[in-house]
Amino acid sequence: MFFESPFKTRLPDEKEAFTGRKEEIKTSSHHAVLNTPLHPPFSENLHQLVVGMGCFWGAERLFWQQEGVYTTAVGYAGGITPNPTYEEVCSGLTAHTEAVLIVYEPQVVSLDRLLKIFWEEHDSTQFMRQGNDKGTQYRSALYGFNEHQLAQLVASSSEYQTALTKAGKSKIVTEIKLHKCFYYAETYHQQYLHKVPNGYCGLAGCGVSYDCTS
Repeated sequence: MFFESPFKTRLPDEKEAFTGRKEEIKTSSHHAVLNTPLHPPFSENLHQLVVGMGCFWGAERLFWQQEGVYTTAVGYAGGITPNPTYEEVCSGLTAHTEAVLIVYEPQVVSLDRLLKIFWEEHDSTQFMRQGNDKGTQYRSALYGFNEHQLAQLVASSSEYQTALTKAGKSKIVTEIKLHKCFYYAETYHQQYLHKVPNGYCGLAGCGVSYDCTS
């Protein structure tokens, strides 16, 4: 008899989640495409954003191709377990979602331009999934690094919901919160679709444009 874990659609609490580890998971030091550092400290003129759009391989590629993006990295965000492994995240027992860290030059690329990519290139109305990828680790998410940025993320969601509603689409279920943690994924995940050009990418938007103002 087939049994599906309840953690495909429900986040665990702290008692249910894996305890994790103090040591960071071994990962790359530099971006395989941009040849920039993956880890902070970053220059003060650079801003950061963390997004969850389902499988992080294809999502990361969208952003490293954008002019004005200094570096990108894939990892795990929004959850409980410190320094989780990929296998632990996929179990649903860390509460993390697969995420992309974007470090960008706001003088070259606006936050709104990055949000246009975010909203248009995945389906923010799908709950705990993207396409055939099902589970809490595939949930849609936006994590802001300060209150001002968070307010911009919330406003963009409201604007995009208006466009979705006009198009007859469902409600946005994106998790929008202040950034708390980003744990880097293992080396082989970083810039995966550069290393494996024909690798899996299940990203698909819902066909509704986001009106970028800058």
